[in-house]
Amino acid sequence: MRRLSDQRIREDRAEKRLEGKVPMPKEQTLDRVLDCGVVAVIRASSGEILADVASALAEGGVLCVEVTFTVPAAHRVLEDLTCRLGSRIVVGAGTVLDPETARVAILSGAEFVVSPTLHLGVIELCRRYDKAVMPGAFTPTEVLSAWQAGADVVKIFPSEITGPAYLKALRGPLPQVRVMPTGGVNLLTAADFLKAGACALGVGGALVDARSIQERDFARITTLARQYVEIVRRTRQEMNGGH
Repeated sequence: MRRLSDQRIREDRAEKRLEGKVPMPKEQTLDRVLDCGVVAVIRASSGEILADVASALAEGGVLCVEVTFTVPAAHRVLEDLTCRLGSRIVVGAGTVLDPETARVAILSGAEFVVSPTLHLGVIELCRRYDKAVMPGAFTPTEVLSAWQAGADVVKIFPSEITGPAYLKALRGPLPQVRVMPTGGVNLLTAADFLKAGACALGVGGALVDARSIQERDFARITTLARQYVEIVRRTRQEMNGGH
């Protein structure tokens, strides 16, 4: 009973802090994620610095940020980013393992929810709240199950094990599924993943590494963000015949 009471208190506080914020329509969220093409996965031992990290990413053109729930008090970080950066970026929650966490994330301002695994309850809850959901999957069966359950994008994880070739193989029989590789995406592989059919790229430590956060090297984060955005722009242009 105490646990439920504490959760209700946290939810009430989140709602009050975000009072007046107009939720983004899911279609707009998806448009912005797909248009940017890069979802920065940010995590740290302390969430206090992550608003500055998100600002540095935005300066470099990466406007989609996923705060993982491995970050201490991740729901407060979501509230902080949403309140401080407003509509400048699209804020999502990552490492969401169950519907209860998904609900807390959404009430804290998350416009999209990402999971490392396939949990049908998480998809159902996000659809109930009209929020974009990106569950993790690995096998073709999991990918199709996630899509049929209502996933907006299927996160292919861990992609460092399989690489772009596996993504291309998945897209053969499942061309209708939007897929986003996460893991193994870096400056050397980003273009290959896009050419293999990725609708967007989930990029973690190769974009926001622990050293840059520790040393508060926001200039490096901004520079890397610009490089990823340029790869997406250039690769998509090549895939469209240079137009």
